[in-house]
Amino acid sequence: MSKALPKRSENYSEWYNEIVKRADLAENSAVRGCMVIKPYGYAIWEKMQRALDDMFKATGHVNAYFPLFVPKSFLEKEEEHAAGFAKECAVVTHYRLKGNPDGKGLVVDPNAKLEEELIIRPTSEAVIWNTYKGWIQSWRDLPLLINQWANVVRWEMRTRIFLRTAEFLWQEGHTAHATEAEAVEETEKMLGVYADFVENWMAVPVIQGVKTPNERFAGAEDTYCIEGMMQDGKALQCGTSHFLGQNFAKSFDVQFVNKENQLEYAWATSWGVSTRLMGALIMAHSDDQGLVLPPKLAPIQVVIIPIYRSPEDLATISEKVEPIVAELKAVGISVKYDDSDNQRSGWKFAEYELKGVPVRMAIGMRDLENGTVEVARRDTLEKSSVSIQGIVDHVKGLLDEIQVNIYQKALKFREENTYRVDDWDGFKDQIEKGGFISAHWDGTSETEEAIKNETKATIRCIPLDADKETGKCVYSGNESSKRVIFARAY
Repeated sequence: MSKALPKRSENYSEWYNEIVKRADLAENSAVRGCMVIKPYGYAIWEKMQRALDDMFKATGHVNAYFPLFVPKSFLEKEEEHAAGFAKECAVVTHYRLKGNPDGKGLVVDPNAKLEEELIIRPTSEAVIWNTYKGWIQSWRDLPLLINQWANVVRWEMRTRIFLRTAEFLWQEGHTAHATEAEAVEETEKMLGVYADFVENWMAVPVIQGVKTPNERFAGAEDTYCIEGMMQDGKALQCGTSHFLGQNFAKSFDVQFVNKENQLEYAWATSWGVSTRLMGALIMAHSDDQGLVLPPKLAPIQVVIIPIYRSPEDLATISEKVEPIVAELKAVGISVKYDDSDNQRSGWKFAEYELKGVPVRMAIGMRDLENGTVEVARRDTLEKSSVSIQGIVDHVKGLLDEIQVNIYQKALKFREENTYRVDDWDGFKDQIEKGGFISAHWDGTSETEEAIKNETKATIRCIPLDADKETGKCVYSGNESSKRVIFARAY
């Protein structure tokens, strides 16, 4: 039996890293800052991807794919955008290697220098809007609602699996519209889609809001976001949706003939979520025993473990279990019957607990005699003896109950760790303890930067549902019209 996980309360960072490793989600690769997503981790990502893809298509979006390489000149066309990503770009300068003259290894062939350097995409606005120029001529071509599932590279110096890696997986939506109002509506709609997914699939409550100009996406007019609270009280940005105005259309000369027969630049949005959501899933719910997965995203929702002493016992148990497995699968529940004999049942219990399987069923010969099965739920670690008759309906209801309970637990945690603060000393004291701080801000970049420099806290968002409430800025004492959310963040 492997040693226990580090406790969250003692070393949150080590606890997170150990869960990623021991639950077989991912590992560091040979390339510094990059990760290998292992089959169990990728199975969770696939379920996320499938659910989101269905949501995108239900709102009229279609998938396409654009090149990994972005000509440097494309990125430079939108100056603010280029400046925002310049420090994170990986650049391709040559297209060939050759043998080293000393006969050892390979060197870059100096004669194979590219005419124009290529950027490995940190995001795809530039290459996509260059393409859109050929797709959009008339208002009849709009709206253009495109999404792509892809990988991107942002050359991060300090990396952490799922949360911040040099290469990661994501989706990026890029849409073009005939009017400003339509583009703003799209931006807000997709933020709502993200909030729906994160709350109802991932069971993570989020605050929907707008970023300050300092925190805005490079090249955007407005950035909308959803912010979740992790169990150490830090914020995690779970998704962003950007209103890009006409900035990219002007940079790439994407014009269309409007209904008044006049030339006009298209209005743009972009929006994305990434494998960072895997980090959110781990940090928002898991405990000192391992992963806690919401049933909707668990690769295995139910595991059944036979308790037996002889091959004859196993055969008898299996005969009873097989129809249960078939019934569970028939109602759309993913189930694993683990009758392998290479590990004891106690080891299996601990392993599936570590991997966050929502429901574990154990059945032995005595259970068969009693017509019962032991059912354990991962979220509360509670066990109960349940009649085999009607077990499928019981499990189906239990999975729904677990999904709701995990969300409610996370919501309660956020509510208990969100504080209204009105003075600077109180702010500095509370930020050291963690959590979200709801405080007044005078709206200036100078105050925002000063708070960040002194406390490492950033304005996570200006909540969309914030009440208008006059007050004094927590830092400067100047007038303020509403509260914003401050926190330290990943």
